Amino acid sequence: MIVYHGSVYSIERPLANIGRKNLDFGQGFYVTDMKLQAERWGLRLGSRLGKNALLNVYELDFEQVISKFKVLQFKEYDEEWLDFIVANRSGLNKWKEYDYIKGGIADDRVIDTIEAYMIGNITLGMALGQLAFHRPNNQICLINQRLIDDCLRFKSVEPIKE
Repeated sequence: MIVYHGSVYSIERPLANIGRKNLDFGQGFYVTDMKLQAERWGLRLGSRLGKNALLNVYELDFEQVISKFKVLQFKEYDEEWLDFIVANRSGLNKWKEYDYIKGGIADDRVIDTIEAYMIGNITLGMALGQLAFHRPNNQICLINQRLIDDCLRFKSVEPIKE
């Protein structure tokens, strides 16, 4: 499977244990199998930092991932996904139980719903009703360094054009 990471850096040897812990799927190296999504992220980061955006391209051996590592995959924005995101953003670190997590992003399109649910302004049913209108983007969090070292192979880096 080909996966992408938008950045302002060429990342030939990704690390799992850097970055913030209270993200959607925890602390890990985030990739996506959606090239356009990675390009948008790289452009956004480049604009914020005043640097050129880069697209890192990798090959992920998913067969090896599912045979050797603990995997969690969310197919849609549902109650299980919402509970997992809320738990991680609240510091409960549910992500630590897994090596590989794939699912939708709590991005600008859905974050207001999640925050309203977290502070009790809307019910679970209301949150799920609002989330049903959004098609999930796709993020993959690689949490285990051994998984990265054994299953992710750097292929190339290329500039992202606006």
